[in-house]
Amino acid sequence: MRSIITTIVLALALLLFWGSAFIIDETQQAVILEFGKPIRTVESPGLHFKLFWRSIHKFDNRLLEYDSAPNTILTQDKKNLIVDNYAQWRIINPLKFLQSMRTVSQAHSRLDDIIYSSMRVELGTHLMHEIVATKRDSLLRRVVVNADESARDYGIEIVDVRIKRADLPPENEQAVFERMRAERNRMAKGFRSEGGEESVKIKAQTDRDRAVILADAYKISQTIRGAGEARAVKIYADAFQQDPDFYAFVRSLQSYEKIVTEKTKLVLTPQSDLFKYLKKQKPNW
Repeated sequence: MRSIITTIVLALALLLFWGSAFIIDETQQAVILEFGKPIRTVESPGLHFKLFWRSIHKFDNRLLEYDSAPNTILTQDKKNLIVDNYAQWRIINPLKFLQSMRTVSQAHSRLDDIIYSSMRVELGTHLMHEIVATKRDSLLRRVVVNADESARDYGIEIVDVRIKRADLPPENEQAVFERMRAERNRMAKGFRSEGGEESVKIKAQTDRDRAVILADAYKISQTIRGAGEARAVKIYADAFQQDPDFYAFVRSLQSYEKIVTEKTKLVLTPQSDLFKYLKKQKPNW
């Protein structure tokens, strides 16, 4: 009988221990409730105890990610921009989070409103090219500050917000592409015009240099030719002065070669100087 009672007591004690003990992992934090009323929060990892009728709600204390659906934002220059963003956040007050959100999915729904509202206000005061290219980082830092301030009321800390994509609506993309194409064509025409103008200048300069080079070359060649002809005339004159009769004879032979051919018919008087060297000469012997 005593052994049975001892067994029952041990079983009850084991049940009480099993219902009272709980373990908090390093990645968790918890809120202890008694009939729906929060009693305390547990943030340190390890083995903990509670009254067995009390319930426990555990939450992740690690960095969580939230990926929102693409939303349309109107920029300062009145252009619709489809923004696809994501955020990193964590639960910093599990009790406040339990009272306001209860679940992570509800927190995501609330984060969607908070982040979109902050991003719409901040991005709506800047031009599209500033959002896409030049000021994105500074804009997102202000979005994080504003959104985190609102999220603190729910026990949430927003660590970072980033834009994955920022696109124009499909109906506006073609118009933007056409403007870009027209701008590139205008720039290309400007480059071609500048290139054509430069080409004309280079060709004109080349033609001028060519004319100068040819004129200088012609001048030099005429100078050399004149000097050569003058020297040749002097040589001929010196040579012919040594024997004028022989010179006259050679010049006559050259005349015969030029004017007398098989088809040539000459009508000359016997006394013509052309026959001076063809007349029969008496031998000297």
